[in-house]
Parts: sequence; C-alpha cells; structure tokens
Amino acid sequence: MIPTRVRLRRATAARTLFAPTALPDALTRLGFVQADPIRAPARAQDLTLRHRVSGYRAGDLERSYPGLDLEEGFFVNYGFVPRDIHALMHPRGRLGPWPAPGRRTSDAVLAFVLARGRAHPREVDAHFAHGSVTNYWGGSSSATTHLLEHLHYRGLLRVAGREGGIRIYAPPVPAVPATGAPESRARLDALVDVLVRTYAPLPSATLSWLLNRLRLGVPQWEADIRPALARAKRRLAHARVEGIDWYWPGDEPLAMREVDDTVRLLAPFDPIVWDRRRFSVLWGWDYRFEAYTPAPQRKFGYYALPVLWRDRVVGWANLSLKGDRLQAALGYVAGHVPRGRVFARALDEELARVQWFLRLGP
Repeated sequence: MIPTRVRLRRATAARTLFAPTALPDALTRLGFVQADPIRAPARAQDLTLRHRVSGYRAGDLERSYPGLDLEEGFFVNYGFVPRDIHALMHPRGRLGPWPAPGRRTSDAVLAFVLARGRAHPREVDAHFAHGSVTNYWGGSSSATTHLLEHLHYRGLLRVAGREGGIRIYAPPVPAVPATGAPESRARLDALVDVLVRTYAPLPSATLSWLLNRLRLGVPQWEADIRPALARAKRRLAHARVEGIDWYWPGDEPLAMREVDDTVRLLAPFDPIVWDRRRFSVLWGWDYRFEAYTPAPQRKFGYYALPVLWRDRVVGWANLSLKGDRLQAALGYVAGHVPRGRVFARALDEELARVQWFLRLGP
C-alpha cells in the first residue's frame, strides 16, 4: 500500500506508542530517551515514559537507574540509552584540548574518582577546591563539575546515579575498544538503525540532520558519517509522499495505529513531537518549545505539551500545580477544536492520569 500523509501520521504514533510494558523493555524498544532538567510539572524523560511503562510515576527512572542496564550520556542529544548502544560510541578517542584547569588536574580528578569508586561533585570539589569556570551558556559553573562532565563525555567516567538531581560519578563499565574501519562502519550503521527505530518514519531532511547530530556522539568517526547516511538510504524502507522522501526500518511494515478515544499530553521531546519538521508536515501547524524564549515572545507557553487526540495533535496544554491539585490551561489550533462529551471525558481521564503520575491528591 502506498503511504499517504494520514498513513504516515498514524504510523508515527503506532511505532512509538506501544502498549505499556516494564521499564527495561520500554527503554529497549525506545532505544533512546532524551532528558531535560526542567520540571514542569515533571521532567521530559518522565513525561515520555509514562505513556509507555505500566504504572510509571514521576522519578521512577532516576530511582531505578542504578539497577538498570542503562547509561546516561550524550547520543544525538543528552539522555538515556541501553548500555549496549552506549558501548557502540566508545571510546571516543582524541577530542581536542582539555578544558580549564587542564589535563594534569583532569588526571588527578579522574584518579580520585577511580580510587573512591563513587563520588559526588561536592566531594571532588572539597578535595581539590577548583573554583569556577564560564560554562557554555555564559554563566559560572563549578570547575569540578565541568571537569567531571568532560571526563564523562570522553567515556572515562559514567553516571552511576543521582542524589537530589546531582550526578554521581563512578568508573565506567568496561567496553570492547573500537578498532579498524570495518568495525567503525558496523557500529555507525547500528547507531543509525537505533535512531531510525526511535524516530521513524523520518523525512529525508531529518534523517540527514540526525546523522549530522551523530557527529557529536561519535566525533572519532566524523569523516565516516556521510557514507553512513548513503548506506542507510539504500537499506531503509522508503517512499515519496507529496514530494517528501520518507524512511523507516526496512524490516518493518508501515503499520497504522487503530484510532481510539484517548487524549495524550506529550512531552516536548517525545519521539512523536521531537522532529518539528515532521510535526508540521503531519499535523499542519508549527509547535515550538518555548521554555528558553523570553515570556513576551511566547505563543504557546513556558512548557506547552502537545495534545494528541485520536490521530490528530489538536492543541497544547500548560500544566501547573496549585497545592496538591493539577491545573491545565489549554490552547487549540484553529479548526482543530474538539467538540462534544467524548473529548471532554477523555481529557479529564488524561489529567487524572497525570495527577496520579505526579503522586498528587488521594
């Protein structure tokens, strides 16, 4: 069957909104869960997982992380990947100069953490008293935190868990080193397949952009990215719909989800929402994440959650807490305002699910 825009739209939801399952299984199926520190009313990773994990509540990923076969770190964005996928990206090799205060201090910090086996940045800072540096956003960061993050990115440390939201660092889980062009090619192809499995069906422009982002996950293979994109386009399933080339895993049918009367409030980085280009094509309007946009310039709100109703994204919701009660302010796309009791009841049920997820009320 030749895909249409409606078929692509329904397939986008069908591939990722699978029946809720156990947390490890959901993480394996997703392949990658993007993380964000903002809590409004919960972090993006929790908002993404609540649709896909049975009985999931805010913070379950952080609480369960130490016992999961999972790594926190950078892929195409910062987030969580199964350990076998993380191992494909490491070691990252030579990555340019070390940050201030330099390689010698970095080596000393690394030796300190390796000797302790587990370290809070506060303990490292107390031992070395590094002071502060300018971070990527122009503000001041602890030099200790900066060094630990750099060591983590290089694969010399891992995040073992969090305490009060602060990363706790530990020695990495040993991985098989990557050597030789054939292995780098196989690893790159496997990483591309993870991205496609996570985000398909993908417009051609997004597939190219994702592989460009992959340069940050595997900087040691930057020169091999372009050939990896060409190989991906040859092996993936492909169709041209209304002038756009679309790609999805070659071993999967482009299955459509049965339309049901369920409202789902989606995280800004949910796999359905993440690709703003695809979102605009499939749902007919431009969604923007505006948490970092000055308030007077916001159109949707600080942390607007797209509202999926049946097979359409009809608007957005901003959630806030008043005491232990959840409040929702909704906006709708012109021509997409749902009418009738069915939607109203489904929206109330979704807000009740969010309230339970946040552990609010009785």
